[in-house]
Amino acid sequence: MALSKNLLVVSWALRVIVAAILFQTLYFKFTAAPESVYIFSKLGMEPVGRIGSGVAELIAVVLLMIPACVPYGAILALGVISGAIASHLTKLGIVVINSDGTADGGLLFGLALIVFFGSLAVLWLHRTEIPVVGHRLWGR
Repeated sequence: MALSKNLLVVSWALRVIVAAILFQTLYFKFTAAPESVYIFSKLGMEPVGRIGSGVAELIAVVLLMIPACVPYGAILALGVISGAIASHLTKLGIVVINSDGTADGGLLFGLALIVFFGSLAVLWLHRTEIPVVGHRLWGR
């Protein structure tokens, strides 16, 4: 199913927002910023989880920007960010308190929700392009 011009603009806007949020976190993950190291240490996943999630997010960003790969990028982004949201709800808290006592005010959780719902919307817009099941579930 080809998107109308308006829906294509919406798709691109959502993809850029999701990709920008995911991309800006890569600096912190790949440079071992203290906040990032603290978060993944608290989850018991430092450094493998930090670097691994960074690589997955980088791949999602690239896939979201390639028109033929949008569903793959949206699915990957949903998977990665679902793990982040689950971590916030179970171990980190909505407001992350860093080792130095500073708090993020819920910013990371809020950004994770934006990425989640943005990726979900992108996947919905491109639902017929989902490999194997897309055309069977939604036709065309």
